[in-house]
Amino acid sequence: MSKRLEGQSALVTGSGHGIGRAIAARLAEEGARVMVADINLTAAEDVARELNDTGAEAVAQHVDVTERASIAAMMEQAVARHGRLDVAVSNAGIMDRMPFLEMTDEFWNKVIGLNLSGAFMCGQEAARRMVAQGGGGRIVFVASNSGLFGGRGRAAYGASKAGLMNLTQSMAIELHEHDIRVNAVGPGPTKTRDEQGEIPPPSVMARMPMARFGRAEEVAAVAAFLAAEESSFVTGHTYFADGGYTVAGMMEG
Repeated sequence: MSKRLEGQSALVTGSGHGIGRAIAARLAEEGARVMVADINLTAAEDVARELNDTGAEAVAQHVDVTERASIAAMMEQAVARHGRLDVAVSNAGIMDRMPFLEMTDEFWNKVIGLNLSGAFMCGQEAARRMVAQGGGGRIVFVASNSGLFGGRGRAAYGASKAGLMNLTQSMAIELHEHDIRVNAVGPGPTKTRDEQGEIPPPSVMARMPMARFGRAEEVAAVAAFLAAEESSFVTGHTYFADGGYTVAGMMEG
């Protein structure tokens, strides 16, 4: 594999498991020195240990992305350890459902607070450090195709991801003058847990041309592209890694 991020410093939130873990591993394979950040420090330490065993350079860090002080401490640790921050991937989030008529303020605020407000604070804290250090940087968010479509029980989740996609655009416009590019990867149905089974549900299969779950590694490959210089003329976009889900209309016939 090429070393497109050789010598660069990166951090990934929510990287103790799932897509975040795959992104951390891919950035490490690409040569980045990676901070594995997660609210579950034990999980982050396990991932960092696995990456270091492959010859990569990784360190674990606790972070609660609903708390600005925790995010700021993570950013300071990343800069202190590696001298600068080149790539920040904001992945931490939750996908939870509740029927709209039953949705509580507590549920709404939890999902929006973690998925959107948390991403905003991570992006802002990363950008402030990139501006201060000079030389630009790349910020990558993990959105979702739920940000484009409505869905049962997904009022909070879909709103959080739609907001995140707009945040990506707005940040890209304002941060260009500092040579900071901001993009997002938008996963579709992705297998990250054994209990998901091997085949997506019929509602997904009916409108997904590739008709299978995505792999976390496939999402990570897009995130790595957005973090590398190959995407040097790309900013403000959400790249969907979703097996064609977002482009499908009527597929029968």
